Amino acid sequence: MRILIYSYNYYPEPIGIAPLMTELAEGLVKRGHEVRVVTAMPNYPQRQIYEAYRGKLFVTEEKNGVKIQRSFVWIRPQPNLLDRILLDASFVATSFVPAIAGWRPDVILTTSPSLPGCLPASLLGWLNRCPVILNLQDILPDAAIHTGLLKNKALIKVFQILEKFAYRSSTKISVIADGFIDNLLQKGVKASKMVKIPNWVDVNFISPLPKEESEFRANHNLNGKFVVLYSGNIALTQGLETVVKAASKLRHIPDISFVIVGEAKGLQRLQQECLEQGADNVLLLPFQPREKLPDMLSAADVSLVVQKKNVISFNMPSKIQVVLASGRALVASVPDSGTAARAIRQSGGGIVVPPEEPQALADAILDLYKAPEKVNSLGYNSRKFAVENYSFDSALNQYESLFYAVTEPTLVPEPLLQPVVIEPVTIEPNFEPLFYAVPKSTPIVESTSVTQRQILAE
Repeated sequence: MRILIYSYNYYPEPIGIAPLMTELAEGLVKRGHEVRVVTAMPNYPQRQIYEAYRGKLFVTEEKNGVKIQRSFVWIRPQPNLLDRILLDASFVATSFVPAIAGWRPDVILTTSPSLPGCLPASLLGWLNRCPVILNLQDILPDAAIHTGLLKNKALIKVFQILEKFAYRSSTKISVIADGFIDNLLQKGVKASKMVKIPNWVDVNFISPLPKEESEFRANHNLNGKFVVLYSGNIALTQGLETVVKAASKLRHIPDISFVIVGEAKGLQRLQQECLEQGADNVLLLPFQPREKLPDMLSAADVSLVVQKKNVISFNMPSKIQVVLASGRALVASVPDSGTAARAIRQSGGGIVVPPEEPQALADAILDLYKAPEKVNSLGYNSRKFAVENYSFDSALNQYESLFYAVTEPTLVPEPLLQPVVIEPVTIEPNFEPLFYAVPKSTPIVESTSVTQRQILAE
């Protein structure tokens, strides 16, 4: 089958939708499908086109059997309203050129965000008379309005029209969580048009490794420490200031170290917060190369998921699956009624505390610091749940079946695309050793740590 993935984000961007779409595309190739990806020049999370791609209108390359067609987009590090409009408009205009120039697809998978990307994808589907599947990683404009990122009434109206068009024009809509289904049902989308396929994690790549052998710990003087790790996007919806304030409340315990890994601009903002709070127990580090991700995650005793109070309920950070697969206890400072809180409770691998409450976060971390057996039990449950519910092979099977269902429905006798309700899962605490039958990892090249002072100087 010839599959076209229309996604604003793709490799080599390190976080967000990009790793997911990269793994999906390459996984489909390994199963014998022909895959090409239409995407933007890589720019996230720095919001600057990567140096190797600057000054170019189009770039075509191949990676692991996937044909990647990139196009120029208007991107600014600190975008105003006009810049955001030009970003979406430029992707719509420039991406259609390589999209229509390539081979005719049997099916198109388009991702949202970017919502305006549904326009060229739908037109391409109409021209080629092939089905278009809309993959919702977030619901726009709801999420942008709720967090205050989108305030212009005229622009909100435009995005609402785009949203209705995207739902109406797509053949099927794949969503990543139950909250998405509830939202779309309220907007008149039929249940039969939706299928829930949770985001995944490669449980063979991300796996629990012994802390004693962690090069990440050794490189950053963390051996013997109780490490609390946050790694990911540092944006308005996260509210990492809560983590810094919680760290300041625990700075009297020298064994507890907080590590925040993210993009340089976000780290600079947090550096100032650390200085104001006197949080000298926080280490700020840049994103690590992807091959070092398993070691970095395994260096933690506790990993964090953080959201602000105003994050819309259906938001489901993709880092949750990754943290669970790493076999670490998880503390989530997230809205209690949201999709993220529900998923973490179902896993049996984490604790949920109210968002933007540093004392509650500090108390939860302190409780785990004092209860190593509980940390071990939560970590064991995390890994077990990830393997059973978020494996990449399972997600790949579902996407492959979805593609066949819309292109060759006669080959799929049973109704496949129905909303799925996940029943609460109760996992009894299990104090088996967390690190069992784990092969030694390939030696990793050392990286130079970046201290808070170095980041501020940059």
